[in-house]
Amino acid sequence: MIVRAFLLILWLPVQAMAQGFAGLGTDAEGFAVPTPNPVFDFPQDHGAHPDYRIEWWYLTANLTGPDGTAYGVQWTLFRSALAPETREGWSDPQVWFAHAAVTTPDTHLVAERIARGGIGQAGVTVQPFEAWIDDWRMAGASFDDLTLTARGDAFAYDLGLTANGPLIFHGDTGFSVKSAQGQASYYYSQPFYEVSGTLTLPQGDVPVTGAAWLDREWSSQPLADSQSGWDWFSLSFATGDKLMGFLLREDDGASFSSATWIAADGTTTSYADGAFAAQPLDWSKVSGRDVPTRWAVQLPDKGIDVTVTALNPNAWMALSIPYWEGPVTVEGSHTGRGYLEMTGYE
Repeated sequence: MIVRAFLLILWLPVQAMAQGFAGLGTDAEGFAVPTPNPVFDFPQDHGAHPDYRIEWWYLTANLTGPDGTAYGVQWTLFRSALAPETREGWSDPQVWFAHAAVTTPDTHLVAERIARGGIGQAGVTVQPFEAWIDDWRMAGASFDDLTLTARGDAFAYDLGLTANGPLIFHGDTGFSVKSAQGQASYYYSQPFYEVSGTLTLPQGDVPVTGAAWLDREWSSQPLADSQSGWDWFSLSFATGDKLMGFLLREDDGASFSSATWIAADGTTTSYADGAFAAQPLDWSKVSGRDVPTRWAVQLPDKGIDVTVTALNPNAWMALSIPYWEGPVTVEGSHTGRGYLEMTGYE
């Protein structure tokens, strides 16, 4: 009950005027907003941007155990500002929360942490890089070499990540448009991490290897008030090429799409609304609601016509902001693995 009350206090300023999924379509008055032609400053931009309302450091990993079992790992740190400033102590208006998960073909284990800024409980530093909340850490001498740790009641993980490719900028050089009305975010990724480490599960420790994808995004009003949720795909193909694509669903049944094709050498092609398509093929009853867990995905310009299937249809994040997030397999014109995130399914 205490945790629920604390969450209500944190989210009341947004939820009192909730528009778009999780209030992300509410007016951004008083906050900075993304503008076209961004000029990024690294490593500084790997850190926090407190004058923007919402920001995240979002990592997903497709992993394999010694016996060939597929696993998925999620580690996400969110920053949500009640005001565009920082202060020392409990009066700081920066709110931090984090989600962690391990998904297997049969189980989905999740945990959440919540913190207030200004007291050292959560934050991000850039040299050396460290993003943390309580004892959860994403840290390393640089953004290219990181360790990743988190734990919940039934799981933990300790992973090493090494990047073997460049940062990727989505949309127009990192300015990612989210609606026909022009809402946008700053959005870049590091989708080239190689991963090795250990999952600690109820049955014991499991050594794993695989690949990870880290998304960095910040904005103040990333959705239009008529957008109720999104379907986001990050797909890595056996060819070495990758695809990021998303649909933002409108209340009237229409959608807005965007995509980035990432060649194996790191060169990119960006696609505006309408070039990327995704249609549900099968639905699953998940946590009492119908959720699409098998999709037809197309990007005709690159010959992509694939079926994307959830490794575990029950990968529901039953947290303060509920959503579906889990690893997927890819079959069809291309084969591979990836991750799918779906929000706004009530």
